[in-house]
This record gives sequence, C-alpha cells and structure tokens, in this order.
Amino acid sequence: MTQTRSVRPWYRRMTGRRRDEPHRTSTPLELFFDLCFVVAVAQAADSLHHALSEGHIGLAAGHYLMVFFAIWWAWMNFTWFASAYDTDDDVYRVTTLVEIAGALILASGVPRAFAEGDFTTITLGYVVMRLATIVQWTRAAAGDPAHRPAALRYAGGVFVVQVGWLLRLALPDGWQIASFLVLVVAELLVPAVAERPGMTPWHPRHIVERYGLFTLIVLGEVVLVTSVAIQTGLDAGEHHLWSLATAGTVIVFALWWLYFDRPVEIASELRRALFWGYGHYLIFASVAAVGAGLAVEVDHERDGAHISNLTAGYAVAVPVAVYVVTLWALHVRRRRHGWLTAAFLATAALVLLTPLGPAPAHIVAVLLFCLVAVTVLVRRLTSTPDNATANDGAGPRDADE
Repeated sequence: MTQTRSVRPWYRRMTGRRRDEPHRTSTPLELFFDLCFVVAVAQAADSLHHALSEGHIGLAAGHYLMVFFAIWWAWMNFTWFASAYDTDDDVYRVTTLVEIAGALILASGVPRAFAEGDFTTITLGYVVMRLATIVQWTRAAAGDPAHRPAALRYAGGVFVVQVGWLLRLALPDGWQIASFLVLVVAELLVPAVAERPGMTPWHPRHIVERYGLFTLIVLGEVVLVTSVAIQTGLDAGEHHLWSLATAGTVIVFALWWLYFDRPVEIASELRRALFWGYGHYLIFASVAAVGAGLAVEVDHERDGAHISNLTAGYAVAVPVAVYVVTLWALHVRRRRHGWLTAAFLATAALVLLTPLGPAPAHIVAVLLFCLVAVTVLVRRLTSTPDNATANDGAGPRDADE
C-alpha cells in the first residue's frame, strides 16, 4: 500500500482565511520574521543608547522615533496581511523572505542614520519591504474577489507612498522632518481608507497573539542589552552595579506582567482595531527604549556617560511612563475601573518625578512593583469565583470587544 504525502504547492490561489478559524496560531515563518526584525530593533536601541550617553538628547530621540516607525510599520503591515492571507505556498514564502531581506538592509543603515542623519539605506530597505507587500496585496486582489477592492486600494496606496519616500531622498535637509511627517500620515491613512468599505479577513485572536509575541521578543532584547551592559561593569570590578541589575530585572518583569495581566480581545470595529494596532508603536518603541535607558544608567554609574544625573534618570523614566500610559489607553481604560485607572496614571506621573531624586531606576522599579500589586489585587476583587476558576492564572478577559 502506498502512502500519500502532502507537498506544499509552489503557488496557491490567495483566498481570504476565515476570521473565526479555530486554532489559528503563529506559523514558523511568522516567528522567523519577528526574530529577523529584532535585529533592526536591537540596532535602533543600541544606537539610542550610545547617542544618549554622548549627550545628543534631541537628535537621539528624533532619529529613534523615525527609525522605529519604519521597523514597526513594516512589521505591522506584514502581520495583519498574514493574518488574513497566509497561504504558505512557495511564492508567499519567497516574497516574505524578500521582506525580511529589506528589514536587514534597514538595520544596516541604522547606525549611519544616528551618526550622520543619513536615512538613505534605511529608506531603501524600507522600500524593498513595502514593494514585496505590494506583490502580496496584488496576489490577494487576484485570488479573493470578495475583498478585491480593499486589496487594490492597499496595493495602490502603498505604491504611491513608496514613490514619496524615494523622492524624499532628493529633498534638501530643511524639508526632511516635514516630509517625513507627511509620509507617515499617508502611510497611516492607507489601511484606514483601504479597509473602510469592508475589512479584510484578519483573525482577531491571531493578531493579539502576534502582538504579544513581538512584545515578548522586544522584552527579551531589553534583558540582553541590560545584561551585557552590567556584565561589562562587573567584569571591571564595579560590583555596586548589582543593585542596578536588580532594579532593571524588576522593571522588565513588571513590564511583562502588566502587558499580559489579562487576556485581550481586540474589537472588530475598524476605528477601535486601528487604535489598538497603531497604539502598539508606543508599546514596542518604549520597551526597546527602556533597554537603552538602562544601558545609559549603567554607563552613568561607571562614569562613562557625558550626561547629568537628571538626563540619565529620564533615559529610563520617560519610556517607562510612556509604556504605562499607553498600556492604560489600550488595555486598561475600557475596563472602566476607577482605582486601576488612577493607579496607572499616578504611577506614570510619579515615574516622571523619579529623576529628581536619588537612584531613579530603583524607585521606578518600586513603583512598577506596586502597580503590579494593585493590578493583581483589583483582578482578584473584581473576579467572581466562577471567573477566577475559569481563568485561573490568566484573569478575566479584557472588555475591549
């Protein structure tokens, strides 16, 4: 008796997947995509660390936000497209690998963007990623008649904006910031316009999982950056860094706990879904910046940073405060629990005051620990016995539905 083997086709008609598809989980290709993108995240965080340690505060912040937008936006567009149209045929895989190659080109240009303000390599890598996205949307338009208008609007919108990015390279320096902001707005409008008549069949729980996994990977990058910085100091005999290492560990653990305190379901309504998806730019960027800030704190403790105590403190405090406020807006606000809202906003405000006192990173760690304790207490008090049993270890579902 012969056995039949399932062979992956080289080409498959790209029809939309079901929004209610059971057991929709991240694929190995999606996970590989995330890991390769973290190379660009690591380059951005490392460049931010060194620029802050050298005292270039304004340029560092501006370049970081610009670079991180390119990384995040390309990742986000692939994630939502794959959730709706992942066929896993050979053409799809090759096209995705081209997007990854673009991410690696982008990553190679990050140091030059920070050092010289030259965004040429980053732009070229970004355009490579986005042109591959156009191929994907063109395939979707051909294979999914029900969503063809949306797919064609995506393909056309992405193409026009990419022409804008390439033309921006020829503009004089005085136009760089203004043109960047215009093109960012154009990029953000493409999904809002394309999805308006009828949303593509992205899978809500799959999207939540993908965002959670990328948050985990960026948190892991924070652990790596902080560990390397502290290890360098300890190898030099500076054992007083142990307390900073402890504070950094508590901060990272708290950031993880707060994000994953309760399962989240994103709304199916377009405006709220885009708000949730777009808001994660600040989540991802602030988490990566926390790692850079902790590395700056290590440099400052070792007298290797040309900055004041205040600046070193704000290198950690600002991204932590941004993270807490954004997490409140995305995950906590809709629960409409007054004590929890007060705890998040008060913590963010107090975090911003920590650089005015001694040992700001240590105080930030204490404040985040207290916020975690409050979230756990509120979850226990607001959970019925049945809910507590059904959601043991996970908590009740967020009300963002």
